[in-house]
Amino acid sequence: MKILIVDGHGGQLGAQIIKSIKNEFPCIEIIAVGTNSAASLSMLKAGADNAATGENPVIVACRSADIIIGPVGIVIADSLYGEITPAMSAAVGQADATRILIPMNKCENIVAGVRDLSTSALIDDVIDKLKNIIP
Repeated sequence: MKILIVDGHGGQLGAQIIKSIKNEFPCIEIIAVGTNSAASLSMLKAGADNAATGENPVIVACRSADIIIGPVGIVIADSLYGEITPAMSAAVGQADATRILIPMNKCENIVAGVRDLSTSALIDDVIDKLKNIIP
């Protein structure tokens, strides 16, 4: 089982997710791809098994991921203040992986019907969803 975490900005959301996953599923392989080097480094320090930066690593990692996790903006071209390219969003959307998208309601992308929850509550929900997917 291979989990891909995609995050931008400073990678803090991705780092928190990685710590939570490693705590609950220590043997799961996690690949982190940041839209910038700060995000990648933050996720690597949080415990990702491998990390890379930029558009092509997102495209390549999506080919082999079983699960992709990140803010909802990773499937919206030009989101995360322009850090998600059209090729990145297409790769995530077309991947043969289960996607767990976190509704952050930021960067001018607001998901209707979703309550504003704390980041920790959103991450707890990610872990609950993983428990239903990972044997």
